[in-house]
Amino acid sequence: MRILEIREKAVPIKSSISNAYIDFTKMTASIVAIVTDVVKNGKRVIGYGFNSNGRYAPSGILRERFIPRLLDAEPNDYLNEEGTNLDPHKIWDILMTGEKPGGHGERSVAVGTLDMAVWDAVAKIEEKPLYQLLAERYSGEQPDDKVFVYAAGGYYQPGKGYKELQNEMQGYLDLGYSVVKMKIGNSLEEDLRRIEAVLEVVPSGQSLAVDANGRFDLETAIKYAEALEPYNLFWYEEAGDPLDYELQAELSKHYKNPMATGENLFSMQDARNLIRYGGMRSDRDYLQFDCALSYGLVEYMRILEMLKEYGWSPRRCIPHGGHQMSLNIAAGLGLGGNESYPGVFEPFGGFADHIPVENGYVGLPDVPGIGFETKAPLIKLLRTLAN
Repeated sequence: MRILEIREKAVPIKSSISNAYIDFTKMTASIVAIVTDVVKNGKRVIGYGFNSNGRYAPSGILRERFIPRLLDAEPNDYLNEEGTNLDPHKIWDILMTGEKPGGHGERSVAVGTLDMAVWDAVAKIEEKPLYQLLAERYSGEQPDDKVFVYAAGGYYQPGKGYKELQNEMQGYLDLGYSVVKMKIGNSLEEDLRRIEAVLEVVPSGQSLAVDANGRFDLETAIKYAEALEPYNLFWYEEAGDPLDYELQAELSKHYKNPMATGENLFSMQDARNLIRYGGMRSDRDYLQFDCALSYGLVEYMRILEMLKEYGWSPRRCIPHGGHQMSLNIAAGLGLGGNESYPGVFEPFGGFADHIPVENGYVGLPDVPGIGFETKAPLIKLLRTLAN
């Protein structure tokens, strides 16, 4: 077998929403298709992928470096030993040939996008859901039949007042979510009023997480921590710059409740530095590394191995991104859950159209691959690459 073609296109995910750092009015994403010569059930196997939200489409480096690098390789260089399927680990090595260590930037996003398409193709060729394939190959246990998901929303938006924020959060509860998340970071006084408004709707502070998107310096992060602690929130997320491990470590001395960070760390080495120097607590804190932004599942498995060495359970990992790739990883490798974006970042956010969220958990579709085919708006967009 062999790869016949790799196609890429940048598409918009425009929205009027914003967090404490950026707005999303000009946000884009890359979608990719890896076309193989394998035919299953009368259809050619095509693996699809896309980059997660929060980073722009890495079209340039995909087209100039990574796609040509893979297409120039001989099939024996990227196939498994039997020659019957793609080998994601060999492909990762090919993609990173000639790349110096460090300085991850958008490179990690480009590789993560291709890696997603590779795994989709691998599972389709095996005619198994990706979560089942991962459980069989790597965990040695049965995959989880459902995954905890929380609803990420509460963005700043023109004309959005307290009532609109409350209605949004009530809508997530009505959809079956047990935990919701909102943005903070504009001002402490205003954010406390917004939090109080949401707490009138949700059952308790344990049903609410807050996310500062790296906005604060240490002094501000501590002021927020002191004000937030009495609410007993689900977590306090990404208070400071993601690479400021000293800030995170100091903050942990001032905030006893759970914290979360990691969505903007894009390699095993950066994740390891967070564990070594960031004061993260394995008994209560959460790690949010997103495979689609951080060199893909191949690198994510290295992160999980590192975490094991430092005494962390994979159940403390709840990836950022709200996409089906992380949902499969969560079920197949025993993570603690996955983010969800109901009605946001469409068509990339959300899971199978026909599987509801119940009591904060969502099931997984029994279809080969990652499951994009079960989400009609998403697969319609991805198949524009196959025409």
